[in-house]
Amino acid sequence: MRLIFQACSMIFTLGNLVASQSQSPGWKDAISTSIINFNNEKMQITWTARKLFLNKNVSFSYTFDEGKNKVWKPCPTYLLDQDYNSGCLFKTEGPTLAISIRNSDGSKELFSKTLKSDFYIKPNPPENVTFFWKGDTVTVSCNKPERAVKCLRLELQYKSKFDKDWQSRTSKCCSVGEQGFDPRKCYSFRVRLKRLAPYCNVVNYDSDWKAETFWMNGTLLESCDDIKSQSNTVIVLSCLLAVLLMMLVLLILLCKWQRLQKAVMPAIPDPKYIFADLFNDHNGNFQEWIDKTDHAMVETKVEYEEPECIIEAESQQDEKNSDKQGPQEKSFSFSKAAENNDPKAAQIACLMPTSNTIASFAGFQILMNDDMYVML
Repeated sequence: MRLIFQACSMIFTLGNLVASQSQSPGWKDAISTSIINFNNEKMQITWTARKLFLNKNVSFSYTFDEGKNKVWKPCPTYLLDQDYNSGCLFKTEGPTLAISIRNSDGSKELFSKTLKSDFYIKPNPPENVTFFWKGDTVTVSCNKPERAVKCLRLELQYKSKFDKDWQSRTSKCCSVGEQGFDPRKCYSFRVRLKRLAPYCNVVNYDSDWKAETFWMNGTLLESCDDIKSQSNTVIVLSCLLAVLLMMLVLLILLCKWQRLQKAVMPAIPDPKYIFADLFNDHNGNFQEWIDKTDHAMVETKVEYEEPECIIEAESQQDEKNSDKQGPQEKSFSFSKAAENNDPKAAQIACLMPTSNTIASFAGFQILMNDDMYVML
């Protein structure tokens, strides 16, 4: 049964081809026409006017009526080639079309033809094309046309920026899938609808390509050329960020080093700046400087008072012996002990030469006696 059906289909197709080639006598091989049925909505018939009708204009009429009572309609919109009629554009109104080309006033027929308009359909580009990404697989789909879906195929073409030629994949309308896409590459995609021939079309008409789109790892881009500029921008920003981070780290390390240096090796005060007048005005002569700065002396670090000496009545001989011994010594009690009325502390005697004095000045301790000054 299947073979019988295919044979009948071929016979039907051949019959339509023979019918479509019926022409007026004398013009069978002289006129060649181009017939396009745009999505079964508009018909476009064109011919080579300059070669066939040199310096002559022709008229065109058509009808979709069948039988003897045909109503011919004049061409509503002519296509021109250097001011000569070279084609006609009109609305598709049925499956069977008859055309007629006549002289300029329509009195003489120059060419006629009957054809099946459904065999010359050129589909429109696919509508509402969507891309679905899952890993390295992409599935492209579009809306189904209202008519003749079985005669259509959806073709997907793609290439990366490293490919010279397009890779093609065709599937039934209206979804096609492909796998093996590298997420690190940018791809260009385009899709169109194909009309099957010779089962559905006499001429292999494909739709125009849908606008080209650019994708990378499931992300829509304006162009694959933007990847270079974006990568350059990322590199520059990364370098600037690295430099700023290095400067920040160096600054932190410098602050830490200064703190560590101060903790390990504290700065030693230079007496040159503390006693500037001693070195600048007196050239380091301490005796001359101290004589002129007596008024700047602060009160002594430890103040001494000369209280009454507490002499224990052990023996007068010890007293006499003490009078015979070297320099005379005096026993002093601390002022703090006196203030605290501590009897034991008051008995503690500090034996020092009377001529010796300890004074503090500008943070230094100075021991003064009759012969010399010593800075402590």
